[in-house]
Amino acid sequence: MLIDLAGKTALVTGSTQGIGAAIAAGLAGAGARVAVNGRVRESVEAAVERLGADGGEFLAAPGDLSTDEGAGAVFAAVPDVDILVNSLGIFGARPALEIDDAEWRRYFETNVLTAVRTTRHYLPGMIGRSWGRVQNIASDSAVAIPAEMIHYGMSKTALLAVSRGFAKKAAGTGVTVNSVIAGPTHTGGVEDFVHGLVDPDLPWDEAQRAFMREYRPQSLLQRLIEPEEIAHMVVYLSSSFASATTGGALRVDGGYVDSILP
Repeated sequence: MLIDLAGKTALVTGSTQGIGAAIAAGLAGAGARVAVNGRVRESVEAAVERLGADGGEFLAAPGDLSTDEGAGAVFAAVPDVDILVNSLGIFGARPALEIDDAEWRRYFETNVLTAVRTTRHYLPGMIGRSWGRVQNIASDSAVAIPAEMIHYGMSKTALLAVSRGFAKKAAGTGVTVNSVIAGPTHTGGVEDFVHGLVDPDLPWDEAQRAFMREYRPQSLLQRLIEPEEIAHMVVYLSSSFASATTGGALRVDGGYVDSILP
């Protein structure tokens, strides 16, 4: 399958590292011009340089999308896009009864409202051009709420609803809106998370196996997913081959969610 995104401009939020960076690289590899986003200009520019070393066209779009000022900076840097991937998100373990109101708000504002804000800004232009792709990176935690981070699970569940709702707004326009349900994925942040839950002195391979065995035993893959594997689904959904897929929640979860449907 030859995916050609030449002539398309994409914005990937939260793309200086991890899943977001892999998605940015995948879209650029298919020919798209990709805007890289993060809160700190220096880290965004470093990511643009690092990603560009392997080829492709990247531009910097720094700004904290959870604030009006930061969102304005991103919109000024990238006024219009054909492909929007909302990958920005925070996560962390905390006992359910210790999550205070401020933490609940922070997770909702960062993981949900940033996606609402960017979609609200870019969707009208896509509809006007009769072509566009919006994808929200959700998580298996949206469906199988983890006891150790229910605030994170809540935010990802909300993203599924946001995606379905905006897909209805774009009905019949040639614009698709979908969620991608990512399973337990191997990133630097997840390495820290894993070592926080299992013996921090264990070598990584042993720590990963212990984590999957103790905290994610229902995974059929029985390993963490690599960020590039998530990116493959996003690149496909960004293409013309996925023109009939909208309003969906597509799983790249290694069989983690024990359900035929999301």
